[in-house]
Amino acid sequence: MLEVEEVEKSFGGLAAVSECSLKVEEGSITGLIGPNGAGKTTLFNVITGYYKPDKGKIIFQGQGIDGLLPHQIFQKKIYRTFQITREFAQMTVLENVMLMPEQQIGEKIWNTWFRPGLVRSQEKAIKEMALDVLEFVELIDLKDEYAGSLSGGQKKLLELARSMMAEPKMVLLDEPGSGVNPTLMKKLIANIRKLCEEKKITFFLIEHDMDLVMDLCNPVIVMSEGKKLAEGTPEEIKKDERVLEAYLGGQYR
Repeated sequence: MLEVEEVEKSFGGLAAVSECSLKVEEGSITGLIGPNGAGKTTLFNVITGYYKPDKGKIIFQGQGIDGLLPHQIFQKKIYRTFQITREFAQMTVLENVMLMPEQQIGEKIWNTWFRPGLVRSQEKAIKEMALDVLEFVELIDLKDEYAGSLSGGQKKLLELARSMMAEPKMVLLDEPGSGVNPTLMKKLIANIRKLCEEKKITFFLIEHDMDLVMDLCNPVIVMSEGKKLAEGTPEEIKKDERVLEAYLGGQYR
């Protein structure tokens, strides 16, 4: 589904991503691990159009997307979340989710004057979909709460709900487990699995929590110094001496 071919990105002469090549298969939950400074988030930023690659190609479903702007890549049905959640804090949970669908008729002010019935009809359909999504991620009881009042874990679930409303083909998650307590972590993992299996959404995620990665992801890709160091199943990565030495310490020996 996604191919990164010999991608490079430098800042002031410092190579953040260097000759990086990898693939994400359709229908997979692919993990991306590596130490701070390995280039993982920079690679995500290049894939989603926040940075233009200095060299290389990025291909999504057979089409080149390198050089496209972020909103154009979003229109390709690639959704990206951030390590620090970006909810609209002064809006309710339900309102945050209802914002996501593209091309809402009510966004054009003249439609509210000349086509009010159509605006109301679409808004009703979007609200029903949003309520279903909040039920799915188990945030329905918080639908009328301000998003800014949610816990860190609840905000990660809200991000997942927002991604569902965008009806993506692929979701890039930047440290979904960061700041999430064990109970909500189980919910998050279960929801990602369910979305992959039932909604056929492909996931590509950066994560430092090795337990989450080993439980959820297959395959796992390891980055170091801007390049792919290793790739394999969780079991293979656990046994890779380079990975054990550099990232996992001795906990899986």
